[in-house]
Amino acid sequence: MIHSITIKINIILFVYYFRIVRIMLELFNDFIISKMCKLVISMMKILLLLLLLFSCNSKQNIKSYIHDIEPVSISGNSNAVIEIPAGTHDKFEVSKTNGQIVQDIEQGLPRKIKYLGYPGNYGMIPKTLLPIEDGGDGDPLDVLVLGEPLEKGSIVDVRLVGVLSMLDEGEIDDKLIAVRVKNSLFSKINSFTDLENEYHGLTDILKIWFSNYKGSGEVIINGFGDEKLASEIFFKARKYYLDN
Repeated sequence: MIHSITIKINIILFVYYFRIVRIMLELFNDFIISKMCKLVISMMKILLLLLLLFSCNSKQNIKSYIHDIEPVSISGNSNAVIEIPAGTHDKFEVSKTNGQIVQDIEQGLPRKIKYLGYPGNYGMIPKTLLPIEDGGDGDPLDVLVLGEPLEKGSIVDVRLVGVLSMLDEGEIDDKLIAVRVKNSLFSKINSFTDLENEYHGLTDILKIWFSNYKGSGEVIINGFGDEKLASEIFFKARKYYLDN
């Protein structure tokens, strides 16, 4: 009898012991999982901070968007500096004084385009210069990068596919037309013919926009040139920059 009671007590103690051990293991696992989650979150915060610091330092290291960036990209095409994202109205430009992107001022106020937003990402080609006597405007080459909006200050690998020939207040002010080499709906475009065939009416849109964004009669459109003319202008402006 006593032996039987002892066995039952041992069984009961074993069951309680087992339950206690199980509870302790569950608590331990919860503790470990909690610690692991906190560790992962901390690591992600550190990684994000490092990425932000790297991004900030990368932009700070660019003392001049005109002189510190190569005009020829890694792919062998061209680098474009985005001054004005597509679809926006604020007029920014790279200053010829300090090489940084600054907002254009008109009559003491930040200048805004009083028309539809820009039909592409507007910018310039670094280390290029084309004087007025050679068909330029004395500034780095202007470029319009077609496609999705890009962040102001972005340095983009682009393919030159055409030229918009125009006069602004009687002076030559041609715009190179470009597409991103990768990661864009326009990346498949390799020539001006491709552009016209794949995007019907796009050149008409550009012609209408540039004819009217400064007001009627301020800009005269003389037509379009192909990728060969764009390449000739690019190399001429690059050579002039190097020689001067």
